[in-house]
Amino acid sequence: MLAKRGELSSIFKPFEELHREIDKLFDDAFKGLSIRPEDRENFIPAVDVYETDDAIFLEMEVPGIKKGDLKIKLEDGVLSITGEKKYEKKEKSRNYHLIERGYGSFNRAFRLPDSIDTTKVKANYDNGVLKIELPKKEEAKKEAVEIKID
Repeated sequence: MLAKRGELSSIFKPFEELHREIDKLFDDAFKGLSIRPEDRENFIPAVDVYETDDAIFLEMEVPGIKKGDLKIKLEDGVLSITGEKKYEKKEKSRNYHLIERGYGSFNRAFRLPDSIDTTKVKANYDNGVLKIELPKKEEAKKEAVEIKID
């Protein structure tokens, strides 16, 4: 026995509802993982700071940022680094499910100790890593003194 037209839609109605629920589950699952560039308020590059006897070094990961888009300023004992990682539109033919790379502008500031010789600060940018060398003043360099035992 064949079902009439109105009866067919009522037979498939539970399956349509199930299909909508499954779609909603997948949308919700990917929504939590996906970060749209317009939702990304802050891009904060990772920084390593380490010290030697002669200097303090700061290394910042800024891949995808051109050297000319980075600004470094030293004022009143504060080192400021600003820049912007611009979002490039992705191909419309692709259906992205996940975007983890961060985009946007950033501003990082570091208070420097008085022991830094601000006239000799150097910066280098290579392979997406900004390296800043902050030499210490001569009087601030630590000298090891060997003490003899009587």
